[in-house]
Amino acid sequence: MLYPPEMRVLDAAREQVRALHGDPNHTVAAAAMDITGRIHTAVKDYHFTGGPCAELVVLGVAAAAASGPLVTIVAVGDGDRDVIAPCGRCRQVLLDQHPDCDVIIPDGDELRLVNVRSLLPHSYRHPDAQPERFVRFSARYFEAVRDGVKTATTRLNDPCAPGPAWLLFEFDDEYRRLPGWIDSVVSKRFDEISDDDARSEGCERADELRAGLRGHYPAITDADTVEVVRFHTTGVTG
Repeated sequence: MLYPPEMRVLDAAREQVRALHGDPNHTVAAAAMDITGRIHTAVKDYHFTGGPCAELVVLGVAAAAASGPLVTIVAVGDGDRDVIAPCGRCRQVLLDQHPDCDVIIPDGDELRLVNVRSLLPHSYRHPDAQPERFVRFSARYFEAVRDGVKTATTRLNDPCAPGPAWLLFEFDDEYRRLPGWIDSVVSKRFDEISDDDARSEGCERADELRAGLRGHYPAITDADTVEVVRFHTTGVTG
């Protein structure tokens, strides 16, 4: 299921690929949304000596616009191919430079949104990439995080790292963000979540937090490992 922000990215890529008019050197379009909600588009530049894929070109376009980290990316092929998955090189570049980015990919007759990490489960990491990081939140948590009521988040298969990170809130019609700092990341079993963890998320008891997480992760089990991420805001951007 794609939500309105992802649909805007997809629509931009489809519009760009329709504008190619059968040019054999430019057969794929890509669109990417940055952390401010701006959408950048680009096209593949084929040449027999080698040429960059549309995803790599759009990374350059976004960087030239001082975009910061990218939130969502998609590639669309011409000739009614619609959404195509990124090649191996594009996956590795995305992982190194935008490790929190989600990718729209085909899944049978449906479209699916996956994090780039899941496309390269046994990859290496470029140690000098030093990408900007961000942590996604539902829009309903914006005020609680801004006001310091919610100072933790519990994640499943969504790695975070200590240090600076944008706290990104995904409203249907816009993104809002707060500059933040990840203080600690602690791994524990789902059934070991404590009342203290719950209070940091604005809940009263661990059972209340676990119930909420089951709603977000329906397949989670007591034996699954989650990460309790503690953070604080360092200012207000909006």
